[in-house]
Amino acid sequence: MLERKVEGRYRYWDDIQLVHRALPGIDFDEVDPTTDLLGHRLAAPIVITGMTGGFPDAKKINENLARAAADVGVALGVGSERAAIVKGQYPESYSIVADYAVPLKFANIGAPQLVPQRPGDPVLGLDEVRRAMALIHADVLAIHLNFLQEMVQPEGDRRARGVLDRIAELAAAIPVLAKETGAGISRAVAEELRARGVRGFDVSGTGGTSFAAVEHYRALEQGARREARVGRTFWDWGIPAPVSLVQLLPLGLPVIASGGVRSGLDVARALALGASAAGTAGGILRAASQGYGETREELEHLVHELKVAMFLTGSRTVAELRRVPHVITGESRQWLA
Repeated sequence: MLERKVEGRYRYWDDIQLVHRALPGIDFDEVDPTTDLLGHRLAAPIVITGMTGGFPDAKKINENLARAAADVGVALGVGSERAAIVKGQYPESYSIVADYAVPLKFANIGAPQLVPQRPGDPVLGLDEVRRAMALIHADVLAIHLNFLQEMVQPEGDRRARGVLDRIAELAAAIPVLAKETGAGISRAVAEELRARGVRGFDVSGTGGTSFAAVEHYRALEQGARREARVGRTFWDWGIPAPVSLVQLLPLGLPVIASGGVRSGLDVARALALGASAAGTAGGILRAASQGYGETREELEHLVHELKVAMFLTGSRTVAELRRVPHVITGESRQWLA
C-alpha cells in the first residue's frame, strides 16, 4: 500500500499554529527534548506506532525500526501480533524487536479478538497477551480499536459487545494503552476506558493514513464491491487527531497524539496542545522499507525539526513547549467550538 494514495483529505495539524518568538532567549544547544512516557525515559517524545509484522519482509522492516528507535531513543510499537500468537505465523518478524534496547516497547493486539467473532474462533486471553508481550519484551500492551477498518474488510469482525469488559480484565493484570487506528477516540469512550483501568491513549485520529482507504483497495482486489464502496464512503470518517487529543487531556492520563504526524513541527504542535508524545507511522514505514540508514535519518530529522520548533518558541524543555501560545484555526477550530 506504500505506492497508493491512502491519506485523509485534510491536514488537521496545519490548523495548529505556534506563536513565533523573535528573541528565543536561549541557545539552540540548550534545547532538551527528553521526556518521560508511561514511566520510561525517551530522548524525544516520539512513538513509532505499531504498523507491521506477520509476513516474511516484516522482519527486516521491524529490525530497521527497532535498531533506529534504540539508537535515537524513541518508543516503538509493532503491528498486530495475532498472526504469531494464534497461528504461529512468522513470530521472528516480531521477536527481532527484542534484540534492541528500545526504551519503551508496545505489544499489540486487536480489540475484536477479545470476544468470540464466529463459532470456534480463538479468543485472546491473558495467557495469549502475555505471550505477545514476551515475544518482543514489551513494556505496555496496546489494544487497537479498529472497527472502522473491520467494516471495510470482506471478512471483517463485526462483534463488539463485551470488548470493554475484556479490556478491563487485561488492564487489571498488565499495563494497557488503548489505541485507535485512524478514526480517533472520543471523550466518552476514553472515560469508559479509564474507568476500566487503561493507563493511556493513542488517539490515532483522522488526517493521516485512512485504513478505510487501505481496506477499500484490498476489497477491490477481492471483488468485494459492497465493502469497497463502504471504504470509499467512510474514507474520512472519524475525529481529527488534534481534536481527539484536546478532548482527552482533561482525563489526566498520558495521551499520544497520532494521525497525520509527518514532521517534527507536527510533533511540536501536538506537544503544545498538551500531548505526552506524538506518534508517527507512514513516513517512517517508507524509510524502514528502504533500510536502517534511511530509518535513522528520518527519525533524526523529526527530532531536529522538533528542536527547531522548540528553539523558535523559546522552549528549552518539553514542559515549556506545552505552555507556548498557539492558535487553532480551520476545521479543527470548528470541531472544538
